[in-house]
Amino acid sequence: MAFERIQVRRLAGALGAEISGIDLSQPLDDPTQKEIHDAWMEHQVLFLRAQRLTREQHKDFARRFGELHVHPVLKPLESEGHPEIVVLESNEKFRFVADSWHSDVTFERKPPMGSILRAVISPDFGGDTLWASMYAAYEALSDAMQRMLSGLRASHSGDFFNYLAKDSAQKQALAQNDGAVHPVIRTHPVTGRKAIFVNSTFTKAIEGMKPAESRALLAFLYEHVSEPDFSVRFHWDTDSIAMWDNRCTQHRVVRDRIEAPRRMERVTLLGDAPF
Repeated sequence: MAFERIQVRRLAGALGAEISGIDLSQPLDDPTQKEIHDAWMEHQVLFLRAQRLTREQHKDFARRFGELHVHPVLKPLESEGHPEIVVLESNEKFRFVADSWHSDVTFERKPPMGSILRAVISPDFGGDTLWASMYAAYEALSDAMQRMLSGLRASHSGDFFNYLAKDSAQKQALAQNDGAVHPVIRTHPVTGRKAIFVNSTFTKAIEGMKPAESRALLAFLYEHVSEPDFSVRFHWDTDSIAMWDNRCTQHRVVRDRIEAPRRMERVTLLGDAPF
């Protein structure tokens, strides 16, 4: 695909591209927004560097691609007028990172379309993030496995967030949109491509199977999607941005420098029910 307003440099065979030639702190015109969207659909995850944005500019950019999602539990900036921004932070005292492969918030009935993550503080080395293409993971399966998976559905739950919910209002918000059932293989509504849609963080069981069968099949899929051939790795600089399609990718953080100060701010886009 040819682009006239942005420069696109592929980073890996399965997915991932770095785009340049734009300043997201400035108003984005429609032709440039379309090229970014087209590149996003083609490469699944895009990276931009040296983008010094305010929180409002971060949200304004995200709104060009969809309506903003508000997480039922993770809303640390709500009192500052930014309930749509999720803060992901780790340091010497708080050593927590999302180091398991996952797609965001798949426990909701309409999981997010995608996310746009901005590095506010990043380590000088380490602390990278990996993304994996669920298109590539699906296409690497045998025809027989693809046929078997195509008719299956799996339950997803956000019960992990019950431990993080601080009050009854958060627990109630979580309960109102928890407990979704999605196809194991979903069809992307824009590209029409098929992708694996189970993840080790939120998927609980495959419907209609005995527990041992479900565990065995999910264990195979979790190991399969983690194959290096399906992934791209990104090293963060402060003011760099990653935007990924939640419908066809999974991601995880590398734990090699969990003690280093790291602060990321994420805006997520509403999605639709998988099919």
